[in-house]
Amino acid sequence: MTITLNTILKEIQDVPVDKLEDVYEYVHSLTPHKKNSRLRKKILSFAGAFSDMSEESYQEFASEIQKSRKELFGKPNLLRGSY
Repeated sequence: MTITLNTILKEIQDVPVDKLEDVYEYVHSLTPHKKNSRLRKKILSFAGAFSDMSEESYQEFASEIQKSRKELFGKPNLLRGSY
């Protein structure tokens, strides 16, 4: 069987409405040139997320993040023998 665009479009017509967003995301994941654009939009959606924090609160938050990263990722890797 040869799969054509029309074959795929006919199948998509049977997809439940609540699953159309999933289909849309999947189709776009197959097109690399659009993937970067979607990723950029997702990342930029966080822009200004901390704008309502005071400078003091933000600095405390940033310090805690650095501390957590150091604790989680700063440990020697005993499996590789780097200790």
